[in-house]
Amino acid sequence: MKPLHLLPLSLLLVLCSCGDTQELYSRAYCRLFFDNSTHNDATLATAMTPYSGAYTTITASGKQFSFSNNQGLSSTVNMTAVDVQRGYVLGMNNGIIVGYGSSTDGTFAAYDRECPNCFSPDALPVRSYKLSVNEFGIATCSNCHRQYDLNNGGIVSSGDPGKKLSRYYATTTGPYGMLSVQ
Repeated sequence: MKPLHLLPLSLLLVLCSCGDTQELYSRAYCRLFFDNSTHNDATLATAMTPYSGAYTTITASGKQFSFSNNQGLSSTVNMTAVDVQRGYVLGMNNGIIVGYGSSTDGTFAAYDRECPNCFSPDALPVRSYKLSVNEFGIATCSNCHRQYDLNNGGIVSSGDPGKKLSRYYATTTGPYGMLSVQ
């Protein structure tokens, strides 16, 4: 074997790289375009406000979107004809969590509502392992009891080691603007 100082830099970096890594964004399909200037939903607006510390869980049933946040607000809005035409897929099992949280980097985030260490879309029957979010932005799985820090990229902050939360690419134009999650 060659001495280290004679190896190409790229090979040296591979040899010194970290162990297991996870991609920043999920490959699972998620798609939501929601115009809050049309709906004026205050529950969702809290999560779309920078540095609010608010995270809102979004689900859908029939022709309604439901919103509940970690600050005690909840609401339901009827889908407009435009919402129905756009269609939506809310993560792996009809639920996403969006918000700026209280992180100092000001990044808007969207996470899947299912525990990535318990939920399997391939299991029969498919069982839901929904996360609940507390006022501090910590999501907890009632099955495995892992806690995930939404203010820190969805990493496991308490409990057995495991995968971090599934994250989707998300943008917002402000509290009463457009929400896009993909």
